[in-house]
Amino acid sequence: MKQLLLLVVLVLIFAPSVWTQSDTEKDLLKLEDNWGTAWVKNDGKFLEQLYADEYLATDHDGKVYNKQEGLKDDLAPNYTNKTYKLTDMKAHVYGETGVVTGMNSVGFKKDGKPMALKIRFTDVFVKRDGRWQCVATQGAQVASK
Repeated sequence: MKQLLLLVVLVLIFAPSVWTQSDTEKDLLKLEDNWGTAWVKNDGKFLEQLYADEYLATDHDGKVYNKQEGLKDDLAPNYTNKTYKLTDMKAHVYGETGVVTGMNSVGFKKDGKPMALKIRFTDVFVKRDGRWQCVATQGAQVASK
């Protein structure tokens, strides 16, 4: 009986976060995954639509990119063998604004040299014309242990 009670208590503690995740929050998390896939596949059309005209990205080194600079960097031919893995993601929605935080472990070759980074990120989205667009993103590199 004590084990059953413990199980019920654990479900009540951990399940509400799953139950309360809205469809919009789920959509934003899926959009993040689609973003990673588009980056890996050099899908410029997807990225062009995802990035708002006022898009501003601050990378792990503190360099700032506007939309055109971001697209140029994301689609640069000297980046090959790109991979990504998203973890620890959370989405919050405030009306027509969404914020997603998480960790992105990326791998790639730049000019033939293998690179691997863990980036803690915050992405800000605004819903326009029925679709989400990223207006700002910032990443901070997580030091290797």
